[in-house]
Amino acid sequence: MPIAPVSIVEAFLRNAKQTPEKPCIHFDGKTYSYAWLRRRAEAFAGALSAWGIQPGDRVALFLENCPDFLAAYLGVWLAGGVVVLVNTQYRQVELRHILSDAGVRLCITDRERLAELERVRADLPDLEAVVDVDTKLEVFLASGWDYAPNLPRRDDLAVIAYTSGTTGRSKGAMLLHRNLIANITSLREAWHWTADDHLLLALPLFHAHGLMVGAHGTLTAGATMTLHRRFDAAPIYHALCTESLTMFFGVPTMYIRLLAEAAAHPELRPHPLRLFVSGSAPLSPQTFAAWQALTEQVILERYGMTETIMNTTNPYDGERRPGTVGMPFPRQEARVVDVRTRAPLPDGETGEIEVRGPHVFAGYWQRPDATAEAFDADGWFRTGDLGHRSAGGYYTISGRAKELIISGGYNIYPREVEEVLAQCPGVAEVAVVGLPDAEFGEQVAAVVVRSDPTLTADALIAFCRDQLAGFKKPRTVHFVDTLPRNALGKVQKHLIGEAIRV
Repeated sequence: MPIAPVSIVEAFLRNAKQTPEKPCIHFDGKTYSYAWLRRRAEAFAGALSAWGIQPGDRVALFLENCPDFLAAYLGVWLAGGVVVLVNTQYRQVELRHILSDAGVRLCITDRERLAELERVRADLPDLEAVVDVDTKLEVFLASGWDYAPNLPRRDDLAVIAYTSGTTGRSKGAMLLHRNLIANITSLREAWHWTADDHLLLALPLFHAHGLMVGAHGTLTAGATMTLHRRFDAAPIYHALCTESLTMFFGVPTMYIRLLAEAAAHPELRPHPLRLFVSGSAPLSPQTFAAWQALTEQVILERYGMTETIMNTTNPYDGERRPGTVGMPFPRQEARVVDVRTRAPLPDGETGEIEVRGPHVFAGYWQRPDATAEAFDADGWFRTGDLGHRSAGGYYTISGRAKELIISGGYNIYPREVEEVLAQCPGVAEVAVVGLPDAEFGEQVAAVVVRSDPTLTADALIAFCRDQLAGFKKPRTVHFVDTLPRNALGKVQKHLIGEAIRV
């Protein structure tokens, strides 16, 4: 039996050696083989080493989806470096913080983001070089020397991935090579991912969902991906209806937009894929049911986060329960604890979800205080997510602990209220937040995007009367044109709260 690889890049190199001419990436009408990606990654490694990257140095990737993103990603590791992932939507404040905090020496970017990066260069004395893949890449790669094999060790730092920063400055989660390979090995086992699979990937590679699930799974399984620069509902829906694929991974917003495409093009129907996956935000039961009605297939919902990659999954074989995120992946653990005493809670009771296992990160970059606060003495990581486990073992997420609304001494979980409001005719989207209240401490506020402009606040509140306890009903309703979302489509509730408090 072959020895298990200790890193993503080692597993990839094995596949590139075994099936060098197999298609690895389809992108913009071109096909890139495993051999091409290996040569390109080694060229990056040689150029980075010749430039002066030393083991442990941080290299930032600030560019959109493309094959060279993955080549650079693997190449940084082969040069002994650490990858710092940067959201392509970030601007000066976020860039200044992340690149400075991580001590990035070199940044690989593209023409679209170069101007934004140049605006903060003067504030980043550690940033010695910027490589623009649209204009300077070939010159940079030509400056390198032949790559000498230098595979990372299992305990080496692989990636610094910054959290979304919903409160305060974002923190850099340190993921080791052993964290990455352990998680994707468990995930591939749970989802039956093999070399025969073909994934349609339109999630951003700067995010764990696209990179550490979609790309890692493909590269370690020796499978194939069709990569898109970004998600655009029309071409993605067309691809699902016409191309030979086996898997699609998305977030709820993507599925909502694909359902709109389906309604606009009733003559097209998606091919029967082996697996549709949703994550990164809660999938509403309505969207779950609508997709099943369209495709006769059941979406598999899972739960993960930056610090741990993937935590739980609905079963591949077995019941996929809408509104739940399933059970822990193989060789991983989860539990629910009381938010005050930290004592484990019985099934059915809501508390904070904690996880433990080889997939959990090593801590926060240069933040020993935050690291110590996040773990207990037995290695359980405090996710900050509220939820409960059913008697059957399925976990359900109620929301973030910091989003819990306490009104008049009662705990109110925003997702419970949101799911009721979403069923009201005329509601397109809804988010529930807590606002300060002199009498009750906090009050429930609903922020609504209407599909029916005649819908009133009184009608919305009345709709809740028979379905929710009185203290859970919204006290105020705010109608907006759109809800603020991040690049993965997750509603940014801290921005909503700030806006409606003004």
